[in-house]
Amino acid sequence: MRSLVTALLLTTAPLGAFAQGTMPLKATTVTDWKAVYGQIQTRDQIPARARIGGTLTDLAVTEGDTVQAGQKIGMVVDQKIAFQLSAFDAQLKALQAQLENAQTNLTRAQNLQARGAGTVQQVDQMQTQVDVLRNQIASTEAQRKVVEEQAAEGAVLAPISGKVLQVPQTKGAVIMPGEEVALVGGGGFFLRLAVPERFATSLKQGAPIHIETTGGTAEGKLAKIYPVIQGGRVTADVAVDNLPDNFVDARVLVRLPVGTRPALMVPASAVTDISGVDYISIEKDGKTEQRSVVPGEHQTVDGTDMVEILTGLEAGDVVVTK
Repeated sequence: MRSLVTALLLTTAPLGAFAQGTMPLKATTVTDWKAVYGQIQTRDQIPARARIGGTLTDLAVTEGDTVQAGQKIGMVVDQKIAFQLSAFDAQLKALQAQLENAQTNLTRAQNLQARGAGTVQQVDQMQTQVDVLRNQIASTEAQRKVVEEQAAEGAVLAPISGKVLQVPQTKGAVIMPGEEVALVGGGGFFLRLAVPERFATSLKQGAPIHIETTGGTAEGKLAKIYPVIQGGRVTADVAVDNLPDNFVDARVLVRLPVGTRPALMVPASAVTDISGVDYISIEKDGKTEQRSVVPGEHQTVDGTDMVEILTGLEAGDVVVTK
């Protein structure tokens, strides 16, 4: 595949000035492009993990589903938690019965003291017993809330908004705390490139990038160049608007600017095909003569279709553009 070139004419005269006359040929600066393949990836990939161990009794998503941050995508149930809650409920009922009895004894002691038949010591003992039981009830209720929170943590929540990429678990599976239930990708889509390291010094952050997608040609910019070279390749990210997100890790053809060089560019209308050979008319010593040339890649510059001339012309020739 030939390199795609972008011409930046160095002449100060507009192209339209030569549309019906002559054009003095000057060397121009063109950019060489390297064709590589990039992969469509999500900016973030975060696993949705189980917070408790148990049995996965419910799994509400599959690969390709769209989820919102905090959405419940599964449920892990630990049967021991239900037994612990039942035990706490029984303890609370027992403590509540003891509290009611202690409260009755305290009221009786206070009435006896008011009639002079009881002592202050008895009232204080009854009051202490009531306070102890109330504190025990409060402690047991707090412990029960801890277990309730553990039961609530059985819900597996989506960590970010995005698309479900992988679901390695199935309903009914027994999983451990921290085990991955689903992988969610979000934060937007971008292209990740692996470029041969010989082009590392040619890559510039913010440089325009040409991309060929299923929807046509698009343009992005080099958003980030990673400083670590792995396996002889430089990793770079390309930001693209309206990037197709149907498939993550899909390969897309990308052309990167990897250098510049001088070139001779002429309007494509100046090239004439005669019996399979390309000719260009040039003006020399007041006369017009035909020269065979080898054209290269086309590029639109300032609204004019330009073509690179590889051989047959040199700087200083006057091209007849009519």
